[in-house]
Amino acid sequence: MSLSRFLQPPNWKRPLGYSNGVLAQGRQVFIAGQVGWDPCDGRFTNSSLPEQVTQALRNVLSVLAEAQGRPEHIVRMTWYLTSRAEYLAQLKQIGAAYREIMGKHFPAMTAVEVTALVEPQAKVEIEATAVIP
Repeated sequence: MSLSRFLQPPNWKRPLGYSNGVLAQGRQVFIAGQVGWDPCDGRFTNSSLPEQVTQALRNVLSVLAEAQGRPEHIVRMTWYLTSRAEYLAQLKQIGAAYREIMGKHFPAMTAVEVTALVEPQAKVEIEATAVIP
C-alpha cells in the first residue's frame, strides 16, 4: 500500500467518510473528473445521483487500473455536485454505493456544489489523485 499514514491532528474530531490528510510516496496518478456515464458511448443510463456516483467511481477506478492502481492507492478526491440538497437527501444511498466500489478506504476528500457541469445530464463529477508504491 502506498499510504504511509493518515493525518489526524491531536484532539481533532475524527471525520466521517474521509480523512483530513494523507502522507504518501510513490508514483503519482492524476485522474481527470469522471462523470456517471457509460465511458464507451458517452451516454447517461441513469439520472439518479447514487447511480451516477456509482458509475463515476467505476470510471475513476478504470482509469486508475491503467496504471495498475487500486482503490486503496487513491489519496485525494474532489467531488463536484450540482445539488447539495440532493446529495444530503441521498447520503445513505451514496455512502452505500461508495463502500461497494471503494470499500472502507477514505482518502482526503472535498465536495463542492457547482451551478452546472459541462455535461448537462451529469449530477456529479469526481476527480482523483492516487499514489502507487
